[in-house]
Amino acid sequence: MSGSRGASCDVRAISRRAVLGRLGAGALAATLAPNLIVAGGGEKPVVVGGGDHAYEVVRGWGKLPDGVEYGNTHGVQVDSQGLVLVHNTSKDSVCIFDPDGKFIKSWGEAYADGAHGFQLVREGKDEFLYLALTGQHIVVKTTLDGDVVWKLDFPRECDAYEGKPDRYVPTNIAIAPKGDFYIADGYGLSWVHQYDRNAKYIRSWGGAGKEPGKMNCPHGIWVDTRGPTPEVVVADRSNVRLQYFSLDGKHLRFVVDELRHPCHFDQRGGELLIPDLHGRVTIFNKENRLVTHLGDNADPSRRGRNDLPPEQWVEGQFVAPHAACWDRDGNIYVAEWVRVGRVTKLRKVG
Repeated sequence: MSGSRGASCDVRAISRRAVLGRLGAGALAATLAPNLIVAGGGEKPVVVGGGDHAYEVVRGWGKLPDGVEYGNTHGVQVDSQGLVLVHNTSKDSVCIFDPDGKFIKSWGEAYADGAHGFQLVREGKDEFLYLALTGQHIVVKTTLDGDVVWKLDFPRECDAYEGKPDRYVPTNIAIAPKGDFYIADGYGLSWVHQYDRNAKYIRSWGGAGKEPGKMNCPHGIWVDTRGPTPEVVVADRSNVRLQYFSLDGKHLRFVVDELRHPCHFDQRGGELLIPDLHGRVTIFNKENRLVTHLGDNADPSRRGRNDLPPEQWVEGQFVAPHAACWDRDGNIYVAEWVRVGRVTKLRKVG
């Protein structure tokens, strides 16, 4: 899960007044490259991106109370009230914060083992969470307070597993507009499994490989509704590409540019948000062309490093983004795969 590919970015310091002034004048886009990291010291802000996609790093967001510690922070979601839910491998597996970063409560000790995929879905007036638990080889649907709706065992209907549940290691879940959902077996046999809204098995497709329809660690999965027809997009991480399928599993196309090791997705309007394990967060437009890279780590040796200690982190530069999502105001939350946990709020200023 480690490794990196080289990239560099320009770094310089400017004041908050200068940032906001330039934004107000519409000049920031002309003066900052889209992937520029503006790093400040002391009380100066750290701004990533530029133009219409400039975000200020919110210092100290999401402080944990005494007695609560993160493990690896694997997932982050925002509910309809703006509350931020963080999934991690600790006894407080789901930590809940208000938008300003005030800790509200936690739950989920039963899900600490293999806490990984984490997807919020709205069903009418209700909201639910889907948890893909790599250490337990199951997917669980819960309420936002942790009450279990159902637990889904490994897909016995798929002959590839030969009836052996330990071959199934689900990493993420995607939900289609009509309620079907898709599970990516990213750490197992590299299959995708489709179920209806009642968790009844429909079909499977994939398997390990590089050819169309095959995958190598389908780590993340999403139903992309930006086009005329919903499509399933897979973060085919070890193949360093996105792979698109129809809702019934037919291969459609690849996206290969501007990616390192894509982990998962979120969507807002015509844009797709992609946390990239190797040190940056990427935004694509409706045509899946690059809008910007955020927080691109200037040091290739520090990308994708689960063991990198906090004293070596640089504010405004990511180490190992594993999940990311927008809130209703266009701010971005990023959860990173580091041993002690790291969650960053990027406040939209552009």
